[in-house]
Amino acid sequence: MEGTTPNPPNTRIAVVTGGNKGIGLEVCRQLAGNGVSVILTAIDEKTGAAAVEKLKGLGLSDVLSHQLDIRDASSIARLADFLKTRFGKLDILVNNAAVGGVEYFQDPVDGSVTSEEMFSGMDRDERLEWLWRNCRETYDAAKEGLEVNYYGTKHVIEAFQPLLQASSDGRIVNVSSDFSLLRFFRNEKLKQELNDVVNLTEERLDELLDMFLEDFKAGAVEARGWPAAFAAYKVAKAALNAYSRILATKQPALRVNCVHPGYVKTDMTIHSGLLTPEEGASNVVKVALLPEGGVTGAFFEEGKEASFVFV
Repeated sequence: MEGTTPNPPNTRIAVVTGGNKGIGLEVCRQLAGNGVSVILTAIDEKTGAAAVEKLKGLGLSDVLSHQLDIRDASSIARLADFLKTRFGKLDILVNNAAVGGVEYFQDPVDGSVTSEEMFSGMDRDERLEWLWRNCRETYDAAKEGLEVNYYGTKHVIEAFQPLLQASSDGRIVNVSSDFSLLRFFRNEKLKQELNDVVNLTEERLDELLDMFLEDFKAGAVEARGWPAAFAAYKVAKAALNAYSRILATKQPALRVNCVHPGYVKTDMTIHSGLLTPEEGASNVVKVALLPEGGVTGAFFEEGKEASFVFV
């Protein structure tokens, strides 16, 4: 962790998970540029510190780094303790850290693999088809996808809730995806259950995710009507959407919203996306900085409120 300068009492405090690169780094930059004091988190302390130095080089001094692995309860607890001791509150939590839930045939971090010229003339569907051809679904990757994209994010939210409630305008922004939309579920019962947030419970969400992994292991994803292609990613993000809506109802004083940033050029997409990280992050930051007392329990498609079922 870096930085020791105290913040003015009216400064908004934000935490961004997975903040050392891609969309997360851009969210940190844009929030800091809007006068928010940002805690940039990364699994590796050195990469987090390097990302902060990069932002400081752009003249953004009010950014700190802190280690955070959202799969590690002790790591989450250490950050929560730091926030409580240092600030006594948290105003904005951007849950950006995620994995693809697939195994890639090539190193997605290797920027030499893809280039703009390679995708020239290809539309969204063609780029997604290329991405699908360059990865495969395995049980271990699917399990990790649920552990990170749903459970890891949920555990961060649970640990930071008291800090968010200590804010006069606490808000949670969950970076979701249009892949999370319920139209991808071919089982109507599943679709209706995930959309019925009045009756849906966190315990039932756990049961549904266990069912998905069992069906995945048995090779029955298609037969049971779960989403096809990037199934674990779609299911985890749909569960995160549902949890966000449940939480928004339980905690009406908080703003809890989900955001699809767009199909962005990041390591997760092997840089096949249509938008730059800056453009994708701007869609997230718009929701993070919505006026006080605004909508909660909503889904935003590239900056505009949309349906959890269809876009």
